[in-house]
Amino acid sequence: MKTLLVNGSPRKNGNTAVALGEIAKTLEAEGVACETFWIGTKPVRGCIACGRCREAGGRCVFGDDPANALAEKMAGADAVVVGSPVYYGQPNGALLALLQRALFSAPGSVHGKPVATVAVCRRGGATAAFQCLNLPFQMLGCTVVGSQYWNIAYGREPGEAARDAEGMQTMRTLARNLAWLLSNLSSAAIPRPEPEPWQPTHFIR
Repeated sequence: MKTLLVNGSPRKNGNTAVALGEIAKTLEAEGVACETFWIGTKPVRGCIACGRCREAGGRCVFGDDPANALAEKMAGADAVVVGSPVYYGQPNGALLALLQRALFSAPGSVHGKPVATVAVCRRGGATAAFQCLNLPFQMLGCTVVGSQYWNIAYGREPGEAARDAEGMQTMRTLARNLAWLLSNLSSAAIPRPEPEPWQPTHFIR
């Protein structure tokens, strides 16, 4: 079993990394391998709705940022955890741009998998950012994993989130819930339900 942890902060070793590190440490103690994918600090593109990814075999045609690499990493994992700092009550914009392109071009990379999201903030806005991060994964049939509280940690200065005792406990509880789910899914004999054919309905006909 393998979990991909996506560090959506421009600060590689900031408080988002602290929260994800607590999750990884607990998952590994539960026998789940972990890999961390940092989105970096280079410019990323937003989706331009060109639809070329459908013609290019599920790859975004813009190959000069980590969107395709992120999709490939998610496809190779049994579960995904996405962490982001909170900016103006929202996740990091670069992370959102990468997720939107990776998930639109390669939805099968996460479809039906266990997913968890984590928001890290100084003081407020974390619940809004947390909800925003969950939305695409709910659309893709993922099992969104929770904890004892919303998956939130607090900290401003680098490393300060480690002093958020409840936040770190929330991360550990999240990791144990995810490990339990992965263990049960790996031994399940019941296949997933077959999806019905999509019946799109538009408001303008």
